[in-house]
Amino acid sequence: MKLVNEKQPFNSQDDEATAKLHALVRGASLEATPRQILTTEYLSDLLPAGTCVYVPFLPKGQFSDTLEACRHLLSLGMQPIPHVPARMAESRGQLRDWLSQLDESHIDRLLLIAGDSDSVAGPFPDTLAVLESGLLAQFRFHGIGVAAHPDGHPMADRATLGQALGIKREYARSTSTRLWVVTQFTFDADVVIDWLQSLGDVLEEVPVDIGMAGPTRMKTLIAYAAQCGVGVSARAMLRRPGSARLLRSWTPDGMVQALVRYCLDNPDTLLRGIHLFPFGGLRQSAQWIQEHSGSLEDQRGQFHESSVQ
Repeated sequence: MKLVNEKQPFNSQDDEATAKLHALVRGASLEATPRQILTTEYLSDLLPAGTCVYVPFLPKGQFSDTLEACRHLLSLGMQPIPHVPARMAESRGQLRDWLSQLDESHIDRLLLIAGDSDSVAGPFPDTLAVLESGLLAQFRFHGIGVAAHPDGHPMADRATLGQALGIKREYARSTSTRLWVVTQFTFDADVVIDWLQSLGDVLEEVPVDIGMAGPTRMKTLIAYAAQCGVGVSARAMLRRPGSARLLRSWTPDGMVQALVRYCLDNPDTLLRGIHLFPFGGLRQSAQWIQEHSGSLEDQRGQFHESSVQ
């Protein structure tokens, strides 16, 4: 198992790898809470116009919070992608109302998820139930994202998760919907690569964005990993001989490097982008993107450093 916090520098003459890395970082999306979006000053200076920002609908929050944050992002020239959690909709009418408000606000894409709640508030226990309802087809959404879990899921095995992805692909095909997949974060590139290769023809040409944690303290990251069910690669990292001296901070540098190599070796891969979870704060992740999306000459020097400080 090759952990991504180890030094894995590119050859200084490897322009192809550097260009691919540059493209992945420049096109990175982020996740930010409504509060982060609405209270962060000079957000347009932190994130370039057109950045895709995923906005969660938190279990203890209100849909209005997510909607307000999405509208603010639009006003700044960014692309909001709100989470729509199936289990939190108390009725078919409420879900229709949420979708209608997004549509009327010119928010044209969304991330459809089951939701973190163990309980089901209404008629939609999962995302498949939402697709089967036909409600999404009533609106003019440009695209729909769905979640995936390379590190596994506590409620379903890999075969079941793969089958669900196949059903969603068929839905997109039959309704001419633009579909993409964004994954939960993981720490191990080998886990991601094994998952991508296991998909076979399940997704065919559906693009995949790989989730990873933005820069943060390792203690904070491990806590989030426990909450989000990302235990496999987290435990592997902690078991690694000598890793204790490295548990000061995390950056996604090594993860991106490993994925770049995989993309170059597998040009037909479904991997199309990266998605950052800013557990260390929105500013820190935005700064990481700024620092690592410069010229090709700058990139050669920056990515020769270890991803753990």
